[in-house]
Amino acid sequence: MLETIVTALLPIVVTLLLGYFAGLRHDFSQDQASVLNRMVMLYALPLLLFTGILSTPLSEISKSMDVFLWISVGMVGGFILVFLISRFIFKSDSKVAALRAIAIAGPAVPFVGTPVLGVLFPIDADLAIAAGSILMNLIQVPLALVFLVGNGGTAGEKKSPLQIAFGSIKNAVLQPVVWAPILAFVLLLIGLDMPKFLKGSFMLLGQATGGVALFAVGAVLFAQKVSVSREVIINVLSKNIVLPAIILGAMFLLGLPAADNGLVSVTLAIPTASIAVIFAVEYKTAEQEMASTLFWSTILSVITMGGFIWITG
Repeated sequence: MLETIVTALLPIVVTLLLGYFAGLRHDFSQDQASVLNRMVMLYALPLLLFTGILSTPLSEISKSMDVFLWISVGMVGGFILVFLISRFIFKSDSKVAALRAIAIAGPAVPFVGTPVLGVLFPIDADLAIAAGSILMNLIQVPLALVFLVGNGGTAGEKKSPLQIAFGSIKNAVLQPVVWAPILAFVLLLIGLDMPKFLKGSFMLLGQATGGVALFAVGAVLFAQKVSVSREVIINVLSKNIVLPAIILGAMFLLGLPAADNGLVSVTLAIPTASIAVIFAVEYKTAEQEMASTLFWSTILSVITMGGFIWITG
């Protein structure tokens, strides 16, 4: 078990530290790291998901519907619950509540999922990564933007929440990280699979996803102004432990397969996605809180994810 945990998590530590060291040496700035992230999201990750899903037998995908359902419960249900608690119990501004919701319920599946889930769950990893990417882009991001943008459009234009959500969903559908896995599912349903001579061509860049993404995150973390506050502590504990533990407990009580329990809980325990920081900077809201949440969630995830891997066997 210890060997499994080390094998899955040590690459994260090493690659993050290399990225952090590159930032320390000023070899890569935050803007340059954003270019690497763009390459991952537009090319490397879509190719990885498309190839992985299209190479998976349809029978295996059918057996994984429970996994998709429970990841949806964690990410969508978690987003709504965190928003309501932050907004109405802690009396936060709606923009701050939306950022906390996506920071806590939005795992960085595209970045951290590949090196971790790929080692622990080689058959189902691509499905979990695709589910997380689709849910974040099609549901979480539009919901967050409704509250972050409010009624303010560009150049004095006024937009309704429905217009904002529709525009965000439209933009999300056009992103390769969304339509590539959906296209792969459709091709599987009509009986096609990935030709062997194409798989190697697509995977050459796809396999770079985890390493490049984590390296870029390391460079970004160096550039952030990190602090510790009550809000940051609550965010990190909720993201790394509380939310995945609640979903794991519910799955355990319902008697779901141990493999599904492990895949879902580890997926939800993946640290905060960088979109929370991107939105915070863009809309000038809770910037230091989101940057600090990303930093501590990422650093401590090695311990907390290791705990969920150990608990689920």
